[in-house]
Amino acid sequence: MTDLKNRKAGSVWNIIKQAVLSEEQDYTTGSIRRAVILLAIPMMLEMSMESVFAVVDIFFVSHLGKHATSTVGLTESVITIVYSIAMGISMAASAMVARRVGEKDKPGASVAAVQSVILALSVTVVVSICGVAFAPEILRLMGAEEEAIAMGTPYTRIIMGSSLIIMLLFLINGIFRGAGNPMIAMKSLWLANICNIILCPLLIYGWGPVPALGLTGAALATTIGRGIGVLYQLWHLFNGRSIIKISRQYIKPVWSILKSLAGIAWPGSLQFLIGSGSWIVLAAIVAYTGHSEASAGYQIALRIVMFFILPAWGMSNAAATLVGQNLGAGKPERAQESVMKTAKYNAVFMGIVSLVFIAFAEFIIGYFTRESDVQHYAVLAMRIISTGYIFYGIGMVISNAFNGAGDTRTPTWINFFGFWFFQIPIAWLMANTFSWGPTGVFIAVPVAETAITIAAFMIFRKGRWKLVKI
Repeated sequence: MTDLKNRKAGSVWNIIKQAVLSEEQDYTTGSIRRAVILLAIPMMLEMSMESVFAVVDIFFVSHLGKHATSTVGLTESVITIVYSIAMGISMAASAMVARRVGEKDKPGASVAAVQSVILALSVTVVVSICGVAFAPEILRLMGAEEEAIAMGTPYTRIIMGSSLIIMLLFLINGIFRGAGNPMIAMKSLWLANICNIILCPLLIYGWGPVPALGLTGAALATTIGRGIGVLYQLWHLFNGRSIIKISRQYIKPVWSILKSLAGIAWPGSLQFLIGSGSWIVLAAIVAYTGHSEASAGYQIALRIVMFFILPAWGMSNAAATLVGQNLGAGKPERAQESVMKTAKYNAVFMGIVSLVFIAFAEFIIGYFTRESDVQHYAVLAMRIISTGYIFYGIGMVISNAFNGAGDTRTPTWINFFGFWFFQIPIAWLMANTFSWGPTGVFIAVPVAETAITIAAFMIFRKGRWKLVKI
């Protein structure tokens, strides 16, 4: 019995070690459990690093006062529009690359990767220009107070102006995930975060000859860190050692592929724009009903919440890769089984996190702010929002399963009705009509997410996503 336990423990350890150290794998054969673990571990570590960006920034900025904290949170609420576009194009690239890899068409995978970059570049320039030009107006529209606008405009301009870097960071990682090589995606974000962690205190507070730049320093640190991560990604894209090999012959528009990518990307981007747009509205309702104290507390809580939601999103990305590659290999039932196993693992992970947040919310928030009013709202938001974590975990996997199949329209419609016709009206009614203020907004989040997950699961079981061609 002891020998059997040792062999099982050794087997699990070997799988974990392989997940962290290996490169591309064939996920269309063998154990599904092993495939999920091999993909999920580096993807969760990757998204943990993305969440570290948010937590590191808010940790240092929160010590600059409530106006600085509110500015960062409101800017991040708006920059999620860029994240949404990037994730939509990344989703399309990942789905198409995974499908070509499953079909054993490596040149086709490389062509798809290049076309997705071309598509991303053509979109991002306009967003960057608008963000730089209208930064004060954006903060004012979000409900920021005049003092916060005066302090935060340079920060918002730098973050919005770096949209291209954000876009490439998301997109290229999606390409490598689709190719079954999540390690490069993970390493790029680890590198970016190490740089950000070093630069944040250095540029915010100053050191030696480096002047203290305050909130502007936080924006520069984040942008430089992400830029270094993108350079690392580009080096791997062009060095020719992975499935995705970029050469000169691929660097030209292929209109048929661009059209196909756009057809998957625009509803994918809309899917996340719908979700992020609803978060913007919720943030504005909190700011208007609870002012800077509630806004700052809500934004701190969201950063901490996202720290754990993003790793769960990383696990759901494993489902997207498995669906894409297995559909490409002509194995739809294996694709469905992969989704169900991933959903189970994600639900367990999120359930554990939920218990931690409910029990230790005050302790965790204490590291980020000492202002009692801000702490009150942050603790309240954390505890209420985390009650829906199990449903979040399952819903993420189901949505990414649709996306991995190239069916980005179904989760888009689910999000549209779930967020804009359910979550926002409930939040508004409870915050204003019932006079619950920010608490009403917090309650609307898990209620809506639970309903969205149930709807998505029911549609997923019908299986129409297995028939999508890309």
